[in-house]
Amino acid sequence: MLLRDGFPGQRFRVLARPTVDVARKSPVTKRFLVTDAGYFPHAAAHGRIRPRGAAETIVIICTGGSGRLTVDGIEYVVTADDAAIIPARSAHQYIADVEDPWSIWWLHATGPDADELARVIIGAGNDPVLRLRDTRSATSLVERVIDTLEIDDTSATLLDAAGLAWQLFAHLAADRLRGHADPSDRIKEVQDYLRANLTSNLTVPELARMAAVSSSHFSALFKSSTGMTVTEYIKRLRSARARELLMTTSATIAEVGERVGYADAFYFSRQFRSVNGISPRDFRRHVMRDAL
Repeated sequence: MLLRDGFPGQRFRVLARPTVDVARKSPVTKRFLVTDAGYFPHAAAHGRIRPRGAAETIVIICTGGSGRLTVDGIEYVVTADDAAIIPARSAHQYIADVEDPWSIWWLHATGPDADELARVIIGAGNDPVLRLRDTRSATSLVERVIDTLEIDDTSATLLDAAGLAWQLFAHLAADRLRGHADPSDRIKEVQDYLRANLTSNLTVPELARMAAVSSSHFSALFKSSTGMTVTEYIKRLRSARARELLMTTSATIAEVGERVGYADAFYFSRQFRSVNGISPRDFRRHVMRDAL
């Protein structure tokens, strides 16, 4: 027999249906609303079968043990550090492993924003199971949702919970867009280096050596992880820092360019314009005008 709940140490909150109906007609929560959230530790025999799916998108984050998930007839294994995303109205069933039952944080969310974010999380490969890069960050958001719903079910509280859950969905979507995490996180190390060394002029082959891969493989990994080439990534990092300097210092355009890695002020201006659609001088002028 499958158990819906009743696990020692569990926590969960479920909104009353009339409360959900009102919230789904209210500003903001009509676009994104948490209806249920919880934590089931060592959930032996836990499982659900929903041939017609659920009205909400379901997120399950596994922190220990394992379970099996079937969505639209396809079975997946869910293990520690995995997130499972079940789209609203999708036929599904899930069950904790018999010998090593999972521990899970979970929530249900409804609304067009939840539906759209779920599609991004599942991705073009239509894969409902996502390997997390930072499980603790994801579970802490679910925990904060539960903490919030335990206060009451006023409009203010539901709005607060929706914001936290929206952040969770965005966090999961970003993980999907970044692609599969590399075990040694080599690309992230290069990104960290580039952020800390804006004036560095290391070439792609040099950065590839830093990541201990070939140049061609590095370029492919980098674009898969960031969605852009190394050159574009560096240009955007430098542009962000340049905007900050233009807004907060009296440094000349040439000095700002040098501080972010451009020895030639004219080249800096062209690069800045390609990202911001405006020259550094005009950017500063507009900022100063708007600040008055």
